[in-house]
Amino acid sequence: MTHRPPHRLAAGLVAAAGLAAASGATAAVQGETVFKQQCGTCHTIAPGPAKLGPALQGVVGRKAGAVQGYAYSKALIAWGQTWTAANLDQYLAKPTATVPGTKMLVGVANAEQRAAVVDYLAAQK
Repeated sequence: MTHRPPHRLAAGLVAAAGLAAASGATAAVQGETVFKQQCGTCHTIAPGPAKLGPALQGVVGRKAGAVQGYAYSKALIAWGQTWTAANLDQYLAKPTATVPGTKMLVGVANAEQRAAVVDYLAAQK
């Protein structure tokens, strides 16, 4: 067993924490970028007038079909789920397969990009 002086161990822990934070920041930037490129035509984050789809600030933890002022499909309202990271990932992968009759026809096919978007949306409180 090798022995590391305490200052080297502390430096290693600080470096590891920095890499994790940088990785998290990179994922957040990737999620925002993918959101803007693939979702931003139809959705905004901030509440306000709806585009083709509703605003998505606070979507994770919110009941599906619950933004006032947006005309959701009967299918999404009847689905009755609360958005979680898991069901949002499933929905974004194949919206019409997850909720037949939904208005949303376009998803995010790439699993890595989809995960980044879900993480980004989860952070938009």
